[in-house]
Amino acid sequence: MTGARTAARPTTVAARATDLTKVYGQGETQVIALDGVSADFRRGEFTAIMGPSGSGKSTLMHCVAGLDSISAGSARIGDTELASLKDKQLTQLRRDKIGFIFQAFNLLPTLNALENITLPMDIAGRKPDPEWLDRVVRTVGLEGRLKHRPTELSGGQQQRVAVARALASRPEIIFADEPTGNLDSRSGAEVLGFLRNSVRELGQTVVMVTHDPVAAAYADRVVFLADGRIVDELENPTAEAVLDRMRTLPTGAGGTAA
Repeated sequence: MTGARTAARPTTVAARATDLTKVYGQGETQVIALDGVSADFRRGEFTAIMGPSGSGKSTLMHCVAGLDSISAGSARIGDTELASLKDKQLTQLRRDKIGFIFQAFNLLPTLNALENITLPMDIAGRKPDPEWLDRVVRTVGLEGRLKHRPTELSGGQQQRVAVARALASRPEIIFADEPTGNLDSRSGAEVLGFLRNSVRELGQTVVMVTHDPVAAAYADRVVFLADGRIVDELENPTAEAVLDRMRTLPTGAGGTAA
């Protein structure tokens, strides 16, 4: 069971792609990874992005998150057009408004769990909100592990630290790229449950790229890509419904990212 969805469907937009195009290479080597994609990612909602290998799902996330440039169209975080920002402004926006969770946990081995969680805020010169930080730590179940270094934590616990780090600064949106890819099924289910709870209990917005129908079933909505285009959406997904839809998607060679 993935738990109850948020009661009211959110209407404001945390991130938006409009006619988003991403092209790699030129001439005969040119590859269109995203071909005029338009999608809204609503506040307080958990959205999964799925598609065959090469469909452009990771490229879409990276472009909307400001990790990759776009070739045409528009990508916005809130009301901010990413293409209008200079590098320093883009870095600040990612630091202040976006949380990231990757398949690789990206923890610093010399820091303990708490220090890894607060590191982005420490770098930015901001103090964490103690009440919020305590709530995040409890949400991801790390109360007794904050003084442990990554080598003293299991893979699942390390990813919990990464989830808490993404949540701790209260970002407007969290992007998660295959966050359970390096975890066993039990640890993966725990991390997905924490993401689900962060949406339901903390009002967080989460956009997750995944290839796993079971992981996608934790989301409120699944967006399906094929050959760089959005081809379908599914509300209140189940693993079975996601798997059935994935079986019907075209598996052409379009796109360069998984």
